[in-house]
Amino acid sequence: MDNTKEDLAGLKAACLEAARESIAEHGVERLSLREVARRLGVSHQAPYKHFASRDHLLAEVIRKCFQDFARFLDNRERQQNPDQDLSCLGSRYLQFALERPLEYRLMFGTPWPEPAEEVGLVKDALHAFNILRGDLKGIHGDSADAQPKVDLDAMMIWSSMHGLASIFQSSAVRHLDLANGVQAQAPAYIMDRLRAMLSAQG
Repeated sequence: MDNTKEDLAGLKAACLEAARESIAEHGVERLSLREVARRLGVSHQAPYKHFASRDHLLAEVIRKCFQDFARFLDNRERQQNPDQDLSCLGSRYLQFALERPLEYRLMFGTPWPEPAEEVGLVKDALHAFNILRGDLKGIHGDSADAQPKVDLDAMMIWSSMHGLASIFQSSAVRHLDLANGVQAQAPAYIMDRLRAMLSAQG
């Protein structure tokens, strides 16, 4: 790769990081290519070498969040038993949500801009969801008849982890007067209950 291509690749990565920083400080609403250029100390036209519009930039930022999310899920400690591996997957989901709240909000709390499919955001989001589907296919099988059950259980698990992550990130959780240890035990308890439900279905 020549220096020009390296410089362009470096500029794109820098733009994405500057955009993330801008969103963290000022919210999605104030994101602009001009602001990204200002942060990087480059001409206001420079980001347009990679992003046709502000919405293309935002779509790429969210896409990168999903790529990081999928990588985080894939890097879990694999278990031979599909049920146990599902629990690990649930724990990793919640860990990502709590450790990287900005990225999590961008993925699931921000309306996707129009170029989402054009830049590959839809494909990367689907890949993250298919990691969960893959574990459930290990339980239900990979036949066409099993697909509805796989998808329904995936939605059940996903919504449960999403709901728990939202509760843990809320101000309200600090005022629920929960018994000692309940919050720490909740993720494993909920995954155990979900696994029990899946076993009962089988």
